[in-house]
Amino acid sequence: MKNHLQFLAAAGVLGLLLSASPLAAADDDHSIGFNMVVSAGAKACLPNATAMVKVRSAGPVDIMDVTVQGLPANTDFDFFVIQVPKAPFGVAWYQGDIVTDKNGRGHQQFVGRFNVETFAFAQGSAPAPVVFTDGALPDASLNPAFNPIQMYHLGLWECGLPRDQHPFNGEHNAGLQVLNASNFPDDHGPLRDTATSNPGSKTNGGRQ
Repeated sequence: MKNHLQFLAAAGVLGLLLSASPLAAADDDHSIGFNMVVSAGAKACLPNATAMVKVRSAGPVDIMDVTVQGLPANTDFDFFVIQVPKAPFGVAWYQGDIVTDKNGRGHQQFVGRFNVETFAFAQGSAPAPVVFTDGALPDASLNPAFNPIQMYHLGLWECGLPRDQHPFNGEHNAGLQVLNASNFPDDHGPLRDTATSNPGSKTNGGRQ
């Protein structure tokens, strides 16, 4: 009886810890899992949209698996690593696309740096190729210089819907953001706490 009560107490503590933190171990492959949530702008039309993200280290790179559901069927969505989860989003990196099936579900795997070391910077200004010039958001011909900026958030945008004009797809004419990681603080997105791929890192496995 005593052992049974101790087991129940331990299970209760574990449940509280998992409910208090949106970041948790996902599987026995040493991956970290977390959820993305529907954005404020998409709640009215896509109230059931969700995503589950798993990140695991693969030596010099990280592997991210993203599974989405509750989205429009047979639709192309654009996935970005971003500085903050909501507008104005800050620095953003176009990671790739996720396409949903007839049930509004989709999955994609990405390879890159998805940990405490994820950042972007511009050491100086340089001419940039101007490729996409149509619409309200044409390519810039020169980049601004900026110091390293850590990027720990994720966002998913609808592809090519004209009611909004956001640069969050290849042609810079994306629709509204549908999913983000605003269940994490702006300055502490989920990628900040995934395991670092650098065994010599001074950040103790990605945790500061």
